[in-house]
Formats: sequence, structure tokens, C-alpha cells
Amino acid sequence: MNLTEIRNILNDEDIMLTKSLGQTFMHDQNQLRKIVGLAKLTPDDQVIEIGPGLGPLTGLMLQSAGHVTAIETDRRLVKLLEERFGEQGNFNLKHADALKVIRMTEFDWSVHKLVANLPYSIASPLLIDLAASAGRPHTMIVTLQLEVVRRMLAGPDSREYGVLALLIGLHYVTGEWFTIPRGSFYPEPNVDSGCIELLRRETQLLPPGLCPVFKKITKRVFSERRKKMMKLLKRDWPEAAVAEIFKTLGLDEQIRAERVTLEQFVEITQHLSRSKPA
Repeated sequence: MNLTEIRNILNDEDIMLTKSLGQTFMHDQNQLRKIVGLAKLTPDDQVIEIGPGLGPLTGLMLQSAGHVTAIETDRRLVKLLEERFGEQGNFNLKHADALKVIRMTEFDWSVHKLVANLPYSIASPLLIDLAASAGRPHTMIVTLQLEVVRRMLAGPDSREYGVLALLIGLHYVTGEWFTIPRGSFYPEPNVDSGCIELLRRETQLLPPGLCPVFKKITKRVFSERRKKMMKLLKRDWPEAAVAEIFKTLGLDEQIRAERVTLEQFVEITQHLSRSKPA
């Protein structure tokens, strides 16, 4: 599906795109093929696609994946997707809000690959919720704003390092990624995008019951990232418990959160979870 075809369909169906939904459609066939190539789809793969739009990525994935389930919230686009792919036996379409589907316990994401050009408006919260879910996908190939990709890749001592890198990194390791220029989309967004591969950790770093504690800690210490981490933690946990874990890890009492590694945050979580909140 090229740029002319996308424009014609939108004009013929009198569809005005909704800016609040972050609707923008990829038309660059080279970039679409690169995404499918990174996904390494086989007939054994069950794929989830969130925000398929008019289906340019969907059509390519149906050629190689065993099954594709697309989740689309825009009723107008659901109608067009049904007309285009409805008769294909390996295609299923859900008219739903993806954020709500993630919270449906009866839907098992763990056996799926997520391959999607995610709507900018929901990308970060969706990935955080999905990574934290019990049935998280084993592989995610997602296209996001380039800035978000860089934040996911960031490590300590960088400006981009923060809550997103830690909450995703707790459950996934990053794989290959590439930049997608803004001209690959219609309407053309104001920023470039990036496609990144996320691979579920074979061994999780924390038991499920401690993940909310990890999230609370990271959100607390990055809420005021220029302040000393110890001082921020003492707002929620006993001073003695905070001082003890800093001593155990050899952390300077003056250190800020942006210099603390994922592994150190895991150890801090394990230690503070044994203390009653202040």
C-alpha cells in the first residue's frame, strides 16, 4: 500500500484522521519490509498487531505469519480492515482499546509476537503495562517515536535514562533497532521514528510480587531526578533501611538516580520490600 493508495482510500471514505489518537500510516515499502524482516515471522508465529490503521503492515505479515490478530480502536478503520482481510483464514480483528485488552486476564499474550507501528499517543504506557503483565509477549517488534526508542536504550549517566528504560529493562532485553525517517508516514509527523526489537528475559529479575515495589521506587527517585536518591527514598521507607542498602551496595549517599544501574535497582527493591513503608 503506497502513499497514493492511502490518500485515495482516506479521500474515498471521507476519513479525517484523529490527531489525539496519534494516527499516522506508514507507506514506505522498504521500511515495512525491514520491520517484517526484523520480526523473522514463520508459519508457527501468532502475531498481535496494535493500531493496524489501513493494514499496510498487516498485509505483509499475513504472507508469512501463521496467524495475525489486529487490535484497532477506530470503527472507521475496522470496517476497511474487515473488507480487506476479513476472508483470510489466518486473520482475526478485534475492535477494542488495546490498553483495556492488556488488562483482560483471559487474553494470553505470552505465546504471541507483538509487531506493531504503535500510535504515538499510547506507546509508552502500553509498553509499560504490557511488560508488567503476567502474560507478556515473548518478542516485541515495535515502531515508536525515535526519542522513546532512545529512552528505552539509555543507560546510567545519560540524559535519556529513566523510568521507561528501567520498567522495560526489568522484563526485556533490547535487540536490533533502526531509524525510520518521518517521510515514511502519512500524514508526516514532526519527528523521526525507530523500530526496536525487545526480547523477553528468560529468567525474570524479580518475582511478580515485587514488580510494583520496583515501579514505585523508580518513579519516586526519577520524579525529581536532580535530587539525591537517598533523600527521596526516605520519603517512603525507613531511614535505617535505606542507609543499610546504600552501604551494602557501596552507593555514595550523594548519588542521584541517573547513575544507578538496573541491577542495583533490583537489589534495592529486594531489600526495601522487606521493610515496612515509612
